[in-house]
Amino acid sequence: MTTLTDDTLPVTPRAMRDEMIVFVMMALLLAAVPFTGVYPFFVMQALCFALLACAFNLLVGYGGLLSFGHAMFLGTAGYCSAHALKVWALPPELGILVGIAAAFVLSLVTGYISIRRQGIYFSMITLALSQLLYFIYLQAPFTHGEDGIQGIPQGHMFGIFDLSKPTVLYYVVLVGFLAGFLLIFRIINSPFGEVLKAIRENEPRAISLGYRTDQYKFLAFVLSGTLAGFAGALKVFVAQNASLTDVHWSMSGEVVLMTLVGGLGTIFGPVVGAFVIIAMQQYLAGFGQWVTVIQGAIFVVCVLTFRRGVVGEIAHYFRRSL
Repeated sequence: MTTLTDDTLPVTPRAMRDEMIVFVMMALLLAAVPFTGVYPFFVMQALCFALLACAFNLLVGYGGLLSFGHAMFLGTAGYCSAHALKVWALPPELGILVGIAAAFVLSLVTGYISIRRQGIYFSMITLALSQLLYFIYLQAPFTHGEDGIQGIPQGHMFGIFDLSKPTVLYYVVLVGFLAGFLLIFRIINSPFGEVLKAIRENEPRAISLGYRTDQYKFLAFVLSGTLAGFAGALKVFVAQNASLTDVHWSMSGEVVLMTLVGGLGTIFGPVVGAFVIIAMQQYLAGFGQWVTVIQGAIFVVCVLTFRRGVVGEIAHYFRRSL
């Protein structure tokens, strides 16, 4: 059904086995973090952005749709979850659902507008919509403008888990990330995912086979935006604030950077890319504005030496599906 390129491996039982082995190893390593002395806030932040990058990769890596506005889903879910938690005093699980629902509705509206165009026109429309929302949130009363929503209560998840305890919060965020990752993994390896890959490789051929490609791309956009909103809702509990930074176009650029550094169109690449970028921001903060220059230099090096990204090059070398 799909036209495979040199970088694409067919879905086989062996490939599925390799991916599940790597997933189990990743889950075990992440579960052991609280016992290693690693700063948990850094890992929780990286997990939220890793989920965001995986959601973005679902759209661009497997659907071939490059969005420059994915920050609008992250920020919208964050603002709505924060408002629900602080003003409406909803419990954490309902606050997360409010953020996911807001991202879902937004993805329906923006997807309906943007999916009618292709290539750079699609990308520019998503960027324009994202910037439109940025200026709306800058002026909207409930977002508190440049101050954002501060001091968000973490509360008790399901009335049992006290999210004010760092270890408990870490495992809640980890479970959320793993659940989102497995959902994306299932989508990629489903018949729907195979059609997405076919559209990415050769859309006219997919149309000739009878697929309504616009509907598939629209559904991929909605799924990607909703999962990005899930990442934004989780991030609220980690940072305890919702700000304009999460809606700004530079955040969308960072997500693109994470995906390309890790490996576009790979399952685990966005996770690796997110950890690399967040680690640079965390440990190079002392360089001030030079962090952006250092990130740009590393990105140029990765593009020149790792054309497929870090995980993409490893997968290509060992001929494994990662």
